[in-house]
Amino acid sequence: MWALKRNKKNMKTLSFLLTLILASASLFAQDKTLKVWPNGAPNDNGMKEPEEKFEGQRVRKVSEAEMYVYLPEKEKNTGAAVVICPGGGYWIEAMDHEGYEMAEWLQSKGIAGIVLKYRLPYGHHEIPSGDARQTMRIVRMNAKEWGIDPNKIGIAGSSAGGHLASTVGTVFDKGNENSTNPVERMSCRPDFMLLLYPVISFNEAVGHMGSRKNLIGEGNDWKLAKQYSNELNVTAETPPTFLILADDDKTVIPQNSVDFYLALKKYSIPAEMHIFQEGGHGFGMTKKNLPVDQWPDLFYNWLKAMKFIN
Repeated sequence: MWALKRNKKNMKTLSFLLTLILASASLFAQDKTLKVWPNGAPNDNGMKEPEEKFEGQRVRKVSEAEMYVYLPEKEKNTGAAVVICPGGGYWIEAMDHEGYEMAEWLQSKGIAGIVLKYRLPYGHHEIPSGDARQTMRIVRMNAKEWGIDPNKIGIAGSSAGGHLASTVGTVFDKGNENSTNPVERMSCRPDFMLLLYPVISFNEAVGHMGSRKNLIGEGNDWKLAKQYSNELNVTAETPPTFLILADDDKTVIPQNSVDFYLALKKYSIPAEMHIFQEGGHGFGMTKKNLPVDQWPDLFYNWLKAMKFIN
């Protein structure tokens, strides 16, 4: 009899623990998976989609664009949203620590996180930015249904994903009001940007040449390279920007971010930049037991200061 009572008590304890585990698992769950081009993209990069490992992270050589939507609980919802572009030099995508984990953190803070699995270019430079702009339009079109303020939709990117995000943040349109397609009527301009150790310039003295090669090819066409040197594309309409990087980054040198910051200030665009002494390149959401680990909270406080969240 004593053994039976003990087993019942153990079963109740186990059931309680399982309930807690399932509750915590569902708290930061992905809500939706959407194709960026459900009726087929207007262009093709001609690639199949193998999955492989790179430095312990799942990466994909992407042939079809998808978006993974993480919506916050209604009680926590701030109305803000961030489209997230993982990095990977335009030849892979680090979807975990620069994608899903960031979306989960945003979701926990009451901010919708939308991870974009953009198509990789393979010689077609217009493809990644086309996917990102279309994603911005889709989020804005679904804003009411998803509990998002259409004027509080930002874009984030790490490394080459930061180049993609800053491309969309400097070259955008406000939609085609005459289009019969409701998505095309939406603006693709981000309301703010979060750039982590971003590739910005395609100037050979500054830029990350691997990203440049993978996006625009091996040629030395400066006209095309200039088109994607985003420090040269800043205008008075470029959105407020938050920049995070490490001084010891040897992969994408800090001058990329510094030059972009200075370009923003020419137009008096609100910007905040944090250069940590240590952190290297590609830290994303990875904890390093260094001051750089503070960056998510610094970004959250900036969003509050900018009144994108209450």
